[in-house]
Amino acid sequence: MNEMNPGSHAATLHDRLTVIDGLIVSDFGPDIFREMRKGGITAANCTCCIWENFTETMRNIVQWKAWFRDHSDLILQVRTTADIRRAKAEGKTGIILGWQNVTGAEDQLGYLELFKELGVGIIQMAYNTQNFVATGCYESRDPGLSDYGHEFVAEMNRLGILCDLSHVGPNSSRDTILISKQPVAYSHCLPSGLKAHPRNKTDEELRFIIDHGGFVGVTMFTPFLARGTDATVDDYVEAIEYVINLCGEDRVGYGTDFTEGHDQAFYEWIMHDKGYARRLTKFGPIKNPAGMDSIAKTGALTAAMERRGWPEARIEKVMGENWITLLREVWGA
Repeated sequence: MNEMNPGSHAATLHDRLTVIDGLIVSDFGPDIFREMRKGGITAANCTCCIWENFTETMRNIVQWKAWFRDHSDLILQVRTTADIRRAKAEGKTGIILGWQNVTGAEDQLGYLELFKELGVGIIQMAYNTQNFVATGCYESRDPGLSDYGHEFVAEMNRLGILCDLSHVGPNSSRDTILISKQPVAYSHCLPSGLKAHPRNKTDEELRFIIDHGGFVGVTMFTPFLARGTDATVDDYVEAIEYVINLCGEDRVGYGTDFTEGHDQAFYEWIMHDKGYARRLTKFGPIKNPAGMDSIAKTGALTAAMERRGWPEARIEKVMGENWITLLREVWGA
């Protein structure tokens, strides 16, 4: 199933684990689905909205529905945590449809229920910049949630959609954490205690979300890691451990932010406000941590955790069981 030495203890452990990646935004299709199976991915939060409007997001979901039909030997749609367990039992990868922005709902609160019915289970409140709801982390000022944003969070709570704050500004994040009646998450972030960066979260922010029942998924995106493109999978585990030391091991998971298969045009699109306006940041071709350069090598993360001396119980939690607990709390099943 994974690309480690098939006879190793780490490989055996990885094959047994429920493995949940909190964020993948790769160039989805059958090639990526096969990579997920090689990597032993039980389930993943897969992005179907970044800058898209209602119509474009619907088209993306239509494509996913076709993939669920045409590649049912590899993937299945996840609506409940029972679906994740079923994916594990059937040797498939469960797909959680997720958004990295609220633009798919535009300014129509009623669209949220429609998207929930279509299977969208996770929505990020803003992607880098200002929208109708919240402020992203690259804006110079963050006034917090709008009044519409307060309605939006309440409706997400009612429907059972997880609020994600990974790319969201500090004030908007704090507002969401305080008003949400359900746990919220940073699905893919890193600590600024290891590297100062607008996308990274301070120790105080990380503790605050946990103190209010939330969750932290740690990313491996090398521009945000202390050693940058020189980072290895062991540096990634070190970052996860840093977060665990702040937050405890029961509310921490992982979310790679894999962008496998995309070309530079995609990176230009995500690095500009709304995909076409002002440039927000700049990075070259993405280089993943050495040892974990593809989704198929996800087993290397389990092996690195084992090398670091983590007990199996901690590895089980961080690799997936903590995500199960969080999603059951939010989704109700």
